[in-house]
Amino acid sequence: MYLKHQPTGDLVEVVDTAALFDPFRDSLEGRLHAGEELQEVEVFPKAELVFPSGESLPRCWTDGNYRQGS
Repeated sequence: MYLKHQPTGDLVEVVDTAALFDPFRDSLEGRLHAGEELQEVEVFPKAELVFPSGESLPRCWTDGNYRQGS
């Protein structure tokens, strides 16, 4: 799965999708897709990631208390 890194605008290949879907984890491992070389795995804060369309990640992926309401 690919997400967009807001600060750079580059795509990030999500290496650990379990961390992406876990609302109690605030970061995940991924690889930037910039340039021709395969990049090293880095840790990215979920707060800096959006879908390639620019849409935010679902609250149930980022907030462990999403069922409690706003």
